[in-house]
Amino acid sequence: MPAFIRHPKDFWSGIIFILFGLAAVVIGQDYEMGSAGRMGPAYFPTALGIMLALVGAASTLRSFFRKGEPIGRLYWKELIIVLVAVLLFGTLVREAGLLVSAILLIFISSYASRQFNLKKSVLLAIGGAVFAIVLFVKLLGLPMPIIGPWLGGN
Repeated sequence: MPAFIRHPKDFWSGIIFILFGLAAVVIGQDYEMGSAGRMGPAYFPTALGIMLALVGAASTLRSFFRKGEPIGRLYWKELIIVLVAVLLFGTLVREAGLLVSAILLIFISSYASRQFNLKKSVLLAIGGAVFAIVLFVKLLGLPMPIIGPWLGGN
């Protein structure tokens, strides 16, 4: 790491924020922007992407002036477990439903923790799934199947 980067964690997190923010702006270019009064599909991702890139720029700039600790080791096993859980959720949510997908997402992700406890993880998964169903399906009215076609739902 170059000597002028005094806080590597801030530097790399800022770079990641900038990349994700700019990606949102670039992807949003394919859609209609609209105006503040009549927002088009590109308005929110573009505005959020710009703000995320600005936060990233501030973090990267701050890394040159503030002293910080070096980046520790990457926890590959844990990172892969959480990534698999998220990909599994995205794959299953339409066919198995939100209930099964959310339970699997939370349970598998909790397995990545060093303090994994089977009983607590099951309770958390069930509670999180019920919360997701109440929030997204019942209160917000999102068209997600609670129980998917694979399990006999709609």
